[in-house]
Formats: sequence, C-alpha cells, structure tokens
Amino acid sequence: MFNSRQYEWADITVFAGGRDITGIRSIKYSTKQEKELLHGKGNNPLSIQKGNKTNEGEIGLLQSELEALEVAAGGSILDLELNVVVTYGNPSKGDAVKTDQLIGVQFTEDPRELKQGDKFMEITVPFLFLEKKPLV
Repeated sequence: MFNSRQYEWADITVFAGGRDITGIRSIKYSTKQEKELLHGKGNNPLSIQKGNKTNEGEIGLLQSELEALEVAAGGSILDLELNVVVTYGNPSKGDAVKTDQLIGVQFTEDPRELKQGDKFMEITVPFLFLEKKPLV
C-alpha cells in the first residue's frame, strides 16, 4: 500500500556532532552541477556538457545551539568539520524513513543578528559539504 502522507516539520530529526539538534529552526541543502550547451554546426545544441558539482546548504539554529557548536569547535564554528544526518519521516505514522548523511560539513560564515522586538535569536549559518550519502 502506498502512503502519500507528506513530511512535516515535526517529522524531521537532525544530528550534528553526534547529538540531536533540538534548537534547529530550518535546514536546506542541495547539490548543483555546472552544465553548458555545446554548440557546433547550426544553431541547435549538440549536447549538454557537465562540469563540477557543488554541495551547499544552510541551517537555522537558535543561539544556544550555535554556542554549543562553538564549544565543540573550541572557539569558532569556522574551524569545525562534522557530518550531519538528516532523517525525514515518522515510523509511528506509517512513514518510510528517509535519511541523508552530509559528509564533511564546514560552515562558511559565523553571523549574528537580533532586532528590536525579537524574543530569541535565530541564526542562519551557511555551509559547504563534500558529499550527500543516503543511509539505508
């Protein structure tokens, strides 16, 4: 039987540095590949040429989670390299669980922002990673 239930935010779990990140507010990651049309005779392309792949993303964290990562890094998150495991699905709801492992995650910025009226600090931290592996 096919289950068409969609994943929701409550169905996601993210592990980084060997622990469940409970102060996560968002996660986004993607793999891109350079592609270019190859033209020759005429005005229609002959093929599509492929180039380098790039893996990047960003994670939205509460201030306390970012500070915990800083402690793990011994100061700056820019010095940290870790694997991040993202699990989608809730088996108690009949979901098939999907898991991605992001290998070699390194943060590229260490931003902070807080505005008048904010009740907490949410920090979006961009990152690069070497490879995405599905875990079975």
